[in-house]
Amino acid sequence: MNKISERNLSDLVERDQDHECSGYGSNNVCVRVVAVADLPTEFGHFKIVAFWNNRDGKDHIAIIKGNVVGATSVPVRIHSECLTGDALGSLRCDCRAQLHASLRRIADEEVGAVLYLRQEGRGIGLMNKIRAYSLQDGGLDTVDANLALGFRDDEREYSVAAHMVNSLDIQSIRLITNNPNKLGQMRELGIDVEGRIPHVMPLTPENADYLRTKAERSGHLIEQADLVLPNSSDQR
Repeated sequence: MNKISERNLSDLVERDQDHECSGYGSNNVCVRVVAVADLPTEFGHFKIVAFWNNRDGKDHIAIIKGNVVGATSVPVRIHSECLTGDALGSLRCDCRAQLHASLRRIADEEVGAVLYLRQEGRGIGLMNKIRAYSLQDGGLDTVDANLALGFRDDEREYSVAAHMVNSLDIQSIRLITNNPNKLGQMRELGIDVEGRIPHVMPLTPENADYLRTKAERSGHLIEQADLVLPNSSDQR
């Protein structure tokens, strides 16, 4: 059951004007709420919240349904930026589908949030992501392509997201994810994660290898039945 405080999102801007803290995670990330505005979309009517942070100079945002301030058990999706998928409609990944599905989901809730983090290409950046695409075109999967470029499978970290949750005064969350690493990091950063909401997107011919690699090599929580193309005899 949600417990809503008398404070609302707009109050957080004034509260955070002079905010400084020791930060979250190994990078001592500190964020501030700097602006709140209405955001009508095709998925529903939301509030958009902009955050300053002391780590990377990037503008991270939260897309909010309802008054999350003081609320418990809030459905939260942490979505990492994917220019090729989110903006250009690339079929190589399921990022655009995940973003749209999460916005639809929170639009149907009393309260909810999508945290949009600017960590492109699993944290390796746009230029290196395109380099990884090129290696994938030559036969490597997403994991081996990142490794070949000198990166880990996944370079993302979630201290910005953890501070954003606390800055919004969200008391506990249900994380919309298939990624156990995301669950683990948020808990390690002190967020009360009550549980997980699965977020599996349909398999397509274009993203099949990508999603299978997520499950088989990166440990994402995707059932084997969800890794078979419709009308396919492939029983991998």
